[in-house]
Amino acid sequence: MATPEQEQEQGGQILVCVDLSSQDVDASVALVRKACLDCGFFYLINHGIEEEEFGEIYEESRKFFDLPIEEKMKVFRNEKARGYTPFEDETLDPFKQTKGDCKEGYYIGPEASESESCLANPFHGRNQWPSPDLLPAWRETMEKYYQHALSVGRRVIRLIAQALNLDATFFEKPGLMDAPMAYIRLLHYSGEVSNPEVGIFGAGAHSDYGMITLLSTDGVPGLQICKRKDEIPQVWEEVQPVKGAYIVNLGDMLERWSNGVFRYAPITSGYHLLERYSQSYKGIISMST
Repeated sequence: MATPEQEQEQGGQILVCVDLSSQDVDASVALVRKACLDCGFFYLINHGIEEEEFGEIYEESRKFFDLPIEEKMKVFRNEKARGYTPFEDETLDPFKQTKGDCKEGYYIGPEASESESCLANPFHGRNQWPSPDLLPAWRETMEKYYQHALSVGRRVIRLIAQALNLDATFFEKPGLMDAPMAYIRLLHYSGEVSNPEVGIFGAGAHSDYGMITLLSTDGVPGLQICKRKDEIPQVWEEVQPVKGAYIVNLGDMLERWSNGVFRYAPITSGYHLLERYSQSYKGIISMST
């Protein structure tokens, strides 16, 4: 079986691969630091989430996106940024795009109680859920995965803290991750052929907010990154999916917090020929910071 590095060599690009189950913490920290100094992207394997659970996520995601548009619009994204976003609803790079992103999505955040949803923080609120009559397992599947991915994210952030020569628990100080604002983002790309020359993208160039993003895919390629975002012209490189692995990338908040020592690379889906699904888990920090 090919290692992630070998698989990436076949695709013409190599990302660092971090084994979250490794007992050699110093080696893992060194790999994370190498990746974060370079482009802020790395693979994460043996993270504890089984392929069966990923399969459940994608099965339920497909079921929702296969619903008639009338049903999906019943949970259209609300003022708390929870719910459904239709095709072309988002335009991530308005300077280059001539139409919205060729994708539809669904936002799921931390579930707040009725009292918490009245707080001044604009991101506190209740999630929207598809009808249980149509998708009886949907909410349970997503809420279970939300907690599992949050646990993985916390472990990755400990490695990042150590890579910055800080204590492993530095980002666990009161007020930082005691009320994390992390979102599951389910995505469905239509399969429309992107044409950057005329401003048509699966997803326009953008950075992720927050500290980190944990990205998984259905195995269909489409993600591109720009390692040297300040160079002209920019060079976009394909990141191949690796079965069972997360693709981890830094958010712009972490680049700022590290005074630019750790870097994030802009992301796009500048081309795609096949319909595909992905899901990301992003943020993982208190919005009060």
